[in-house]
Amino acid sequence: SRSPGVFGAETNEIQSVSRMEGDSVTLNTDVTEIHEDDDILWNFGAEKISEINRATGNFITYDDVLDGRFRDRLKLDDQTGSLTIMNITTEDAGLYELEIRGQKLSLKIFSVSVYARLPVPVISRNTSQCSSSSSSSSSSSSSQQNCSLLCSVVNVGHVTLSWYKGNSLLSSISVSDLSISLSLPLEVEYQEKNSYSCVINNPITNQTTHLDISKLCQPCSECQGQCCASSEAVIRLVLSALVGVATVFFLVYDIRYTSGGDKKRIS
Repeated sequence: SRSPGVFGAETNEIQSVSRMEGDSVTLNTDVTEIHEDDDILWNFGAEKISEINRATGNFITYDDVLDGRFRDRLKLDDQTGSLTIMNITTEDAGLYELEIRGQKLSLKIFSVSVYARLPVPVISRNTSQCSSSSSSSSSSSSSQQNCSLLCSVVNVGHVTLSWYKGNSLLSSISVSDLSISLSLPLEVEYQEKNSYSCVINNPITNQTTHLDISKLCQPCSECQGQCCASSEAVIRLVLSALVGVATVFFLVYDIRYTSGGDKKRIS
């Protein structure tokens, strides 16, 4: 549908376009051919970034505006006047206005959203769990059966971080700020057979990390038992070495003492 625009121009409703950072985006004029008496202007905010004048044959991109932000990244289609922005960045997000000036003035507005590439979520275990549970004599038996996990991402914005059990959403947290760190906790039972995953997503794409319970979650008693066993092995090794050194010392001392006694008797 069309509505009257400024100064009687016809304006389409704002068209929303979303891209990932580093992609290219083409803003289409939706005309098959530029008429001889048509002028086409592309504006980003209040700045003119491109212009076509069919009568003079001028096809111009203003690469140096906005501190050269668009330098070598703008491309005009000389048949339709469509504008392509290459290697788009988050700074390129905003409103783009197309003006076609001919027998009538028509306007078209694009709202371009640009999303940063998503990192892969990192799942880690709460390393303080065993020490806290071992030092607290009042810990419940149920807490001993749970494994505390944390899913984390850094330097993200406009994303949602979620825990899933199979296809069922367990919990989520969303952020609209830029360059922020997010983390989301989860408790599961040891040796559980269910499938868990941590997902980060924006309106365009997502990244998923699947939880390996058998790798990350071992009962605290087993962890401590392994630590004790390794400590005992180290202690035994040290004691054995000390006994060996003492034995060698006494043997050397005995040999020297015996040799000294023989020399005295000979003299």
